[in-house]
Amino acid sequence: MTKLSLGTAPYLLGFEQLERLLERNAKSGNEGYPPFNIEQTSENSYRITLAVAGFSPRDLAITIEDRQLVIRGRQHDDSEGRVFLHRGIAARQFQRSFVLADGVDVGEAVMENGLLHVDLTRAEPDTVVQTIQIRKG
Repeated sequence: MTKLSLGTAPYLLGFEQLERLLERNAKSGNEGYPPFNIEQTSENSYRITLAVAGFSPRDLAITIEDRQLVIRGRQHDDSEGRVFLHRGIAARQFQRSFVLADGVDVGEAVMENGLLHVDLTRAEPDTVVQTIQIRKG
């Protein structure tokens, strides 16, 4: 039995990049930290909310890399000179990636009560009908 992929389907032309994005996303192995929500706030806008309690805005970085929204967190260790009898709150780092479709733009990011909100907007698609002329050979 052969594997049918987007790149080999006879009627799907030019979807190789989409297939690469799907494979990369499947391999990314986001382990579940930090937890997040994705909500649709209007017909053409979305909001990603990450629970980042203990992180300050300077501990977080938001970038767009190859049509992926990448959110990284790295807390600075401020435990020097402190003696912990119990340490249950670990300073851990994370990286979360979200694949963005063409036409989706990242808006503002807001930190509020330990939650990081990142707003996304999708441009209205243009409905275009194009007629191709046939030339005699």
